[in-house]
Amino acid sequence: MIPDPEARGRPSRRWAYRRWDGSQRSPLEEADELFASLADELLYHGDPQTALRRRLLEGFEGADGERVLGLRELLERLRAAREAELARGDLGGAYREIAEQLEEVVAEERAELERLRAQADAGDERQRSVSLPALTERQLALDLLPDDLAGRFRGLQQYEFTSAEAQRRFEELAERLRQELAQSWFQEISQALANPDPAALQRTREMLDALNRMLEQRARGEELDPSFEAFMERFGDLFPSQPTNLDELLADLAAQLAAAQAALASLSPEQRAQLEALAEALFEDLDLAWQLDRLAANLREALPDAGWGRSYRFRGQDPLGLAEAAEAARRLGELDQLEQFLRGATAPGALAEVDLEQVARHLGEDAARSLDRLAALARRLEEAGLIAQREGRYELTAAGVRRIGQRALGELFQRLEASRLGSHPAARLGQGHDREGQTRPYAYGDPLNLDIERTLRNALRRQGPGTPVRLAPEDFEVAETEALERTSTVLLVDLSLSMPMRDNFLAAKKVALALHTLISTRFPRDFLGLVGFSEVARELRPEDLPTVSWDFVYGTNMQHGLLLARRMLAHRPGSRQVIMITDGEPTAHLVPEASGDGYEVFFNYPPVPETVRATLAEVVRCTRASIRINTFMLDASRGLRGFVDQMTRLNGGRAFYTTPEDLGDYVLVDFLEHHRRARRLRGA
Repeated sequence: MIPDPEARGRPSRRWAYRRWDGSQRSPLEEADELFASLADELLYHGDPQTALRRRLLEGFEGADGERVLGLRELLERLRAAREAELARGDLGGAYREIAEQLEEVVAEERAELERLRAQADAGDERQRSVSLPALTERQLALDLLPDDLAGRFRGLQQYEFTSAEAQRRFEELAERLRQELAQSWFQEISQALANPDPAALQRTREMLDALNRMLEQRARGEELDPSFEAFMERFGDLFPSQPTNLDELLADLAAQLAAAQAALASLSPEQRAQLEALAEALFEDLDLAWQLDRLAANLREALPDAGWGRSYRFRGQDPLGLAEAAEAARRLGELDQLEQFLRGATAPGALAEVDLEQVARHLGEDAARSLDRLAALARRLEEAGLIAQREGRYELTAAGVRRIGQRALGELFQRLEASRLGSHPAARLGQGHDREGQTRPYAYGDPLNLDIERTLRNALRRQGPGTPVRLAPEDFEVAETEALERTSTVLLVDLSLSMPMRDNFLAAKKVALALHTLISTRFPRDFLGLVGFSEVARELRPEDLPTVSWDFVYGTNMQHGLLLARRMLAHRPGSRQVIMITDGEPTAHLVPEASGDGYEVFFNYPPVPETVRATLAEVVRCTRASIRINTFMLDASRGLRGFVDQMTRLNGGRAFYTTPEDLGDYVLVDFLEHHRRARRLRGA
């Protein structure tokens, strides 16, 4: 049985278990594959934070073959969703639609007046004298209706209709507008707001007053009276969504009101003024209007970041109703908030708070799955022990460094022909192969070739005598099955600015890490020193390799690099060699300071004879110390070839011209051949 990672909730890590059927993949396997896909970026940037950020932006191909969308793609999809929303309808169409429907009501009433006038004209004198003045008065009232929407609506509210059909249509329009306005303001309580029953309106006023008092008490830091529970017990039937706490209720109401105000703000000033006046005409209850204004002010104060002040430019053709416009503005507001959230996410863990249901609704199910997997990106690697967070930043762990080195080494061996090197096992016993019974503590990634006696001894020393003997990883000791002739190597890596500019840096760094992994796991008695050089040289520790970057300076100081290498190899046993990886001629060297207290750097490009002489003098010193220098050139320039020819003639080492793609093959083959030569010499 394996844990199901999808069953874990974010607040607390819960695990569900199911029987193994052969198709499941463990989280460690997934983390390992994910880490492998990040390895080159981790090496290039030397910083998990940067590598994770790039994955966050660009996405990646999951081990299951599914494309995990990056933030760039998600933001592009979000932009398209916003454009589609703005093209859905015409916000001003709601204003025009109401005006047209009012005109239809007026036309219906005028038609009825004309019919009655014709009927009166056909009657007797007495009928005409009674009917015509009243009909004329109503026609005059219709003629005097204001041109603006709100004024026209108010006029018809006070008008005494002659046509039963016109009156019915007007009342239906008023009821629909009242409901749309209520929905556009507060969809949650729209039914309560639109209910014209006096008793229901009184209860709505009481609900709004209680809600406003709770908001104002909270703002003052006072205890809520009534409590939210008591409030919901009394008024819960007015809230169809049944919020579970006050914050949830306020967030819903604020989002709805902000969307309604965004819809209004998207109209022209004249249209906005008319619709606001129309709302006053529809909701004539002054106490209810005051409570609504009070609630709007309290919500603005309680949730200042709810999206107040937004507006949009709708470009569609179909008219949007008031409620539809508010709903469109709400969706656009959610898209705005989602965009702000995604743009502010600088690390995968920041995505853990995203509303995946909202993402799926706006951007699709695949986008929601991608965000969920992006959010888990760092967590999976952290749980696998490959990265760790220190002082707010992710760093590679020792296990992570070993894993990168193993991968780099594995890549190189896979590229070599099996008949040529295979996986470099010790093929025979005899001369040059001493079985000395040596062991060493197990390191993560080693073959589990346990020395049982020493492992048990360690466990007994740790837990004391008695049975059963319980083993722990720190007890493991592995047997050294081969101990070839020791060699001492210093790897010189060019860290000058030309290396990344020519795309040589990653290959050189990968070779350094692979060589360190090879020596530490298969030739543990060997010595490997690391030196990086640019304007000056510096010794590097193996644990620093993943974070090493190029230097933002000009200068290729081979002389200083060779000087450090010679000093590091001075008292090392066995055969000694320097492996130098570079893409440029020597352009810098050390010269004594005028005061005689130290050295300073002399730099000149193109190279000058002084720098070449100083570098070759250090080559001669290495040769006298029996240190072989093998050079791997990543650039075919005539100047570099000429210099390396001089160096190899003086030292007797070898020179290779290679490319970033083949560099690792060359270095690995050369190192192993050096080992074999040393073994043959020892046996001769």
